[in-house]
Amino acid sequence: MSSSGTAPSDHGHTGPSDHTGPSAHSHGGEGPGDPCAGPARGLWSVDEHLDDILAAVAPLEPIELQLPDAQGCVLVEDVTVPVALPPFDNSSMDGYAVRVADVAGASEEFPAVLTVIGDVAAGAGGLPEVGPGQAARIMTGAPLPPGAEAVVPVEWTDGGTGEGAAGTMRPASAAPEGAAGEVRVHRPAEARAHVRARGSDVRAGELALAAGTVLGPPQIGLLAAIGRGTVRVRPRPRVVVISTGSELTQPGEPLTEGRIYDSNSFALAAAARDAGAIAYRVGAVADDAESLRAAIEDQLIRADLLVTTGGVSVGAYDVVKEALTADGEVDFRKLAMQPGKPQGFGMIGPDHTPLLALPGNPVSSYVSFELFVRPAIRALMGLADRPDTQRPRVRAVLKADRALSSPAGRRQFLRGTYDAESGTVTPVGGSGSHLIAALAHADALLVVPEEATGVEPGTELEVVLLG
Repeated sequence: MSSSGTAPSDHGHTGPSDHTGPSAHSHGGEGPGDPCAGPARGLWSVDEHLDDILAAVAPLEPIELQLPDAQGCVLVEDVTVPVALPPFDNSSMDGYAVRVADVAGASEEFPAVLTVIGDVAAGAGGLPEVGPGQAARIMTGAPLPPGAEAVVPVEWTDGGTGEGAAGTMRPASAAPEGAAGEVRVHRPAEARAHVRARGSDVRAGELALAAGTVLGPPQIGLLAAIGRGTVRVRPRPRVVVISTGSELTQPGEPLTEGRIYDSNSFALAAAARDAGAIAYRVGAVADDAESLRAAIEDQLIRADLLVTTGGVSVGAYDVVKEALTADGEVDFRKLAMQPGKPQGFGMIGPDHTPLLALPGNPVSSYVSFELFVRPAIRALMGLADRPDTQRPRVRAVLKADRALSSPAGRRQFLRGTYDAESGTVTPVGGSGSHLIAALAHADALLVVPEEATGVEPGTELEVVLLG
């Protein structure tokens, strides 16, 4: 069986194959008119395999969630504003609420002297009315009292009679309720100065968020600000990642002879979270078909999507194929790509849960995830028609010391680093699908098209940006 560590064998092998066509197990067969039927030739293209997956994966049913649980989910309905935001005129500064006429012409030499009639704190009710020659001390966010037309910042005043040095404000509790004082204002203020108008953010009845919006922190904040405690969304998909291989040891445990550490389940679970899913990682399952079937059945209860890694090639211990082909629900096929030639896809269990079976070598499994699993996750979220269903792609010029070779008829994905400033991409590491260290230092995939067998430095290529 293929492994999810750095084993020397490559079950993403892309050498010659006598495979003459896709298995008839795919979605119940490939008869005439079957929309899920594979191509007549022996190899599926990358695009055909992805199209087959997206045609079968439907968005999850909407549910109502509390705001903290809705982060990362996709709205399924327009949200309108029930009340204006802010709901009342309020002060943007600590200072004094005044009438414009009372501070007209005020200066350091000739300040306007006003009677302070009380305090207005944030959340206050029973507001005092500001009349001619009067002012109300006001805090940031507090409602503008009736009669007041502007707010002068405390820095424009002496801080009020008996209230400390200029530029400071006495705490509201420092004077008895209703006690009057004086404040000297050294600058004039225009009407509505330092006042946040009611509805200046959004007005009642306006669209706050449109259906299809992915709820990030700012969107969650807006929903809370307009009083929404719950929201109707498509939930984040639950993705279960299962690695296979009797040779696998969990990180942190002693590594005995002939064994390797399980890396794939950690990498793919992290990739699933990065794509927007809730990820569950299952420890490595040994090379036993019954054990794998039992593990999958146990996980179906919490899975919207299952991902296995390893055991999809033609080896004697490739038990993923053995475990999943017997009932005809999963089709194992070969793709015209490198790395990642062997792939499996099907709908399993009573709820027809999608399962993607990926190769076991680290680079093969990760490239396969980015090309096929990530779009499936986004489709489950209801984002299949958005540009960000897949990773962004750009054109970049190859920066290399020598030409790159590529197998004829295969779309090759090589690791690289992308420089946006120069518009160039540089290969990292070799083409081996076990070279996980090179993958860790790459931020892009170079795409060599099927018709190319070599790429010279200076050639423009398509580049998939990873993150």
